[in-house]
Amino acid sequence: MNGVIVLNIGSFLLIYLLLILILLIMKKSQIHQSKLLFLASIRMTLQLILAGYVLTYIFKNPHPLLTLIYLSTMTFFAVHRVLSKNKGLNRKFKMMIALSIGASGLFMVFFFVAVIVGESIFNPQYVIPLSGMIMGNAMTGTNLGMKTFRESIQSQKNQIETLLNFGVTPKKILQPFVNQALETALLPTLNSMVGMGIVSLPGMMTGQILSGTLPTTAVFYQIAIMIAITTVVCLSVFLSLYLGYHTLYNKRNQMDLRL
Repeated sequence: MNGVIVLNIGSFLLIYLLLILILLIMKKSQIHQSKLLFLASIRMTLQLILAGYVLTYIFKNPHPLLTLIYLSTMTFFAVHRVLSKNKGLNRKFKMMIALSIGASGLFMVFFFVAVIVGESIFNPQYVIPLSGMIMGNAMTGTNLGMKTFRESIQSQKNQIETLLNFGVTPKKILQPFVNQALETALLPTLNSMVGMGIVSLPGMMTGQILSGTLPTTAVFYQIAIMIAITTVVCLSVFLSLYLGYHTLYNKRNQMDLRL
């Protein structure tokens, strides 16, 4: 099979013309987010170009320390992104979220690379791109789960206080909110799995095929990474919520619902 065709700078820049189409549709639909679209496009471009140079250097000069630094930085920013969206949580809840994302994500990266692929956990060619997909989805899933959990509690604060006055324990009150948030966080990934291969060819598989990998090999990798992503989303959201919601009440069953 032929290798991937390298895009020249002129052809590459043409893709930005599509942003004009997005802006026209947003204007027609009275969506006032043109500034956000512009900033997001610029930020994405700069971040990916920087990541490209960093990864090129790491791949040309592979060293366990560089791989660990990159993975640690990725984990830090994933945790920071979730916590920045949930500033109202108490300190213990935030610690549980950080621990859950870090432990779930790193466990899945090491399991996938060392057990499934059978490569060294310090091999940047496998660790960095796979950890990007795994950590990114853990971050997105946890964000969605926490958003659902917080909004559900805020919208039903009066009912919760009524149940507390009737003697219902905080654990029994909060458990349904945890279950609902976990289900909401999992649904996008599960729906993506349902349509995969028929409705869409996912990014990892497409990238491998473009680079000349046999489609059958790309399929095995894609199936494996999707199961890994679903697992890490489930683990990170479940642990964040399950460990976190216990911090919302004390031994006297007094609740603090400031989220």
